[in-house]
Amino acid sequence: MDTRGGDSIHQNTDFGTAVEFVYRPTAADFEEALRARARRSPSGRAQALMAPLTAAAAVSVFSVLQDASLPVWTISLVITVPIAFWATVRGLRTMARRMFSIVEPYGQCRVVADDRGAVTTGERASFSMDWTVSREYLETPGLFVLLGGDRSAGVAILPKRGAQDPADVDRLRTILDRNLKRL
Repeated sequence: MDTRGGDSIHQNTDFGTAVEFVYRPTAADFEEALRARARRSPSGRAQALMAPLTAAAAVSVFSVLQDASLPVWTISLVITVPIAFWATVRGLRTMARRMFSIVEPYGQCRVVADDRGAVTTGERASFSMDWTVSREYLETPGLFVLLGGDRSAGVAILPKRGAQDPADVDRLRTILDRNLKRL
């Protein structure tokens, strides 16, 4: 895989095809990725439901220990659980902003991906990633979201708007399907 710049490699969707995406990441990209992870991955759902379930359990235990009446218990649940859901959503937004603040200094990114992995070159840094770093991926209307495997708990994004050719989105999907599990 050529990572030194120059023209991107555009071939058919056979094994060995490389695709190039050029984009500037945004906080909205990370928020979309984290929302999709919370809905579609088991670990994301567990993380998103932890606060509301804990709040419901705490209200229930406290109500039993205090011998609260049924209306008091019900009102407490009706107030507490939505607040916990709201806090979870706010937490995802905060996490997305923090993730964005880490990659924002890299500026515009160029990603070249093939069956071996992906090489990302930013204005100030570059790195390469073998597909074994990620275990699975999911797709949203605007992103491909790579989810970390055993050796990585991270979330990587690849915005579709960065495709140099509309067919590159399909080519990347083919590469990801060959190398990762789709959620």
